[in-house]
Amino acid sequence: MASLRDIQSKINSTKKTKQITNAMQMVSASKLTRAEQNAKAFVPYSEKMQEVVSQIAASGDATHPMLQTRAVKKTGYLVITADRGLAGGYNNNVIREVYRTIQHQHTSTDEYTVIAAGRFGRDFFKKNNLPIAKEIIGLPDQPDFADIKQIASEAVEMFLEEEIDELVLFYNHFNSAISQEVTSQKLLPLTDITPESGRSVQSMYEFEPDAEGILKVLLPQYAESLIYGALLDAKASEHAARMTAMRAATDNANERIDDLTLTFNRARQAAITQEISEIVGGAAALQS
Repeated sequence: MASLRDIQSKINSTKKTKQITNAMQMVSASKLTRAEQNAKAFVPYSEKMQEVVSQIAASGDATHPMLQTRAVKKTGYLVITADRGLAGGYNNNVIREVYRTIQHQHTSTDEYTVIAAGRFGRDFFKKNNLPIAKEIIGLPDQPDFADIKQIASEAVEMFLEEEIDELVLFYNHFNSAISQEVTSQKLLPLTDITPESGRSVQSMYEFEPDAEGILKVLLPQYAESLIYGALLDAKASEHAARMTAMRAATDNANERIDDLTLTFNRARQAAITQEISEIVGGAAALQS
């Protein structure tokens, strides 16, 4: 059995770990609140963009390469992960789903490429020798559009230049503070731009100079906005996953402290009982 000093040392170290995990939980909870607000605030802009684009596309007066499906010779995967760990299965779930899709859909590295947003995904793809076309790491916890504009623009440009024939987005969708779901979305070509059912389109637009000229400017911006919206959603999921993981770690630390405290008390009681027995035995020996 471990000595009383060893047990007390374990209790103290576990308490220090608990303080760290509890602090990280509170920090993540604070970041989650703001990230969730950012993600929700972006939705009206995204919906309005979708409304305008769908009206122009539905008019039939204009065409654009981003709206046209072509034979898929090469697929681009834009994968959003985190730069840091301690977030439960947040990173592994996305990476596992992407890797499973690649293994199932492709037989050669010439058939796909990866655009990695986040250190965990980037490191995994490099380690497994998967082709990486673009990468970005070090994104802030509350990213602005300017932080991802370059890589979003480059991803769209790859499609327009026919370096890839479709662009698929993988990220963790935020359902709630305790539920995040790995989501895949075909970003390009833009084949599903009709408003969601239940959302009626109220506005009527007149286009100047013409619908095709507006599409040329608006569609790349719309695709970039979808990437940014997914990033905001993923960041909210990351903070939620980290908050949940740190709460679980704190609860485990409390259980560990309780178990060690019980062991410590039992060991101390046994030591006291042993000392009393030795004293009584010594006294009895002196009297005999």
